[in-house]
Amino acid sequence: MPADKTAKSTVNQQEVAVDESGMRVDRWFKLHYPGIGFGQLQKLLRSGQVRVDGGRVKSNTRLASGQTVRVPPVSEQAARPQTMNTIRDRTDRSVLEEAMLFEDDLVMVINKPAGLAVQGGSGLNRHVDGMLEAFRDRKGQKPRLIHRLDRETSGVLVIAKTRRAAADLSVAFRSRKAKKIYWALLRGLPKPLQGRISTYLARGDGEDSDRMQVARHGDDAAQHSVSLYSVVEHVGKNVSWVALKPITGRTHQLRAHTAHIGHPIVGDPKYFNVENWEPPEGIQNRLHLLARRIVLPHPDGGEIDVTAPLPPHMQQSWNMLGFELLDDGDADTDLFAELERKTAR
Repeated sequence: MPADKTAKSTVNQQEVAVDESGMRVDRWFKLHYPGIGFGQLQKLLRSGQVRVDGGRVKSNTRLASGQTVRVPPVSEQAARPQTMNTIRDRTDRSVLEEAMLFEDDLVMVINKPAGLAVQGGSGLNRHVDGMLEAFRDRKGQKPRLIHRLDRETSGVLVIAKTRRAAADLSVAFRSRKAKKIYWALLRGLPKPLQGRISTYLARGDGEDSDRMQVARHGDDAAQHSVSLYSVVEHVGKNVSWVALKPITGRTHQLRAHTAHIGHPIVGDPKYFNVENWEPPEGIQNRLHLLARRIVLPHPDGGEIDVTAPLPPHMQQSWNMLGFELLDDGDADTDLFAELERKTAR
């Protein structure tokens, strides 16, 4: 039975599909009810409002086809992904709680919406760093940003809740133990279908000071930058769904690298440099770049492994292009391994 994405005033009993067998409960909810945040789902599970075949379950419980999931009444707002329009008039805490993909005593990982800046700047009144004030604890500690995403890039953003966690996670990023996968829609079809992009990047001059440019070794402020890419699906030679893995972490690295090889990201206002090109009908002229997945060591041991869903404008494009989404959760595992082998070269 398909998911009902509209507002619900009654309990919904939803059957687990055959291709959803083995999926975790939390990932099943992310698939069918992407607007329900991590924190909200945890409350529903703890209170027994979410049940499977009548029994209580945890977020990591694996589902089997044919089972029935009890979905309690959810608002229309909770049943759809967050966008700048849906978060504008809501409190900072509620916005971040509903965007939560993972949380424990040390770490938060949110699904940052496209259009929401990570830090403040000229003309910006609302940004993630400022919104974290709503999460100050009794000791006055405010959660700390560990890395950045461009304003128009959506997806996984890691935040430390303590000083110790911030120090440990920062080391993971500096030592490249944090493994990141991005999804993007590129103009054209890269050849070969998998490859390595290695350049030096430096900030431009004058009017181009807000853009990164390919530079030569030895140029002022030039930094070596390496990215891996793998084509997942494509529509002829017009557009391609590509997975990207940044090995280094330079400003605008993936955007500059894809433009450098002649296949810029669709909707990129800074780096899309193809004249007289029109996107396929029904595709919005917005940056099609998602911070899809991050895997990194947890400060207390083990791993944090978090995946973000497509934002609404990218989901619309995937639907229009007929791209078949990989299974949620462990979908990128094979691709991860494939890209990892390339890093050893």
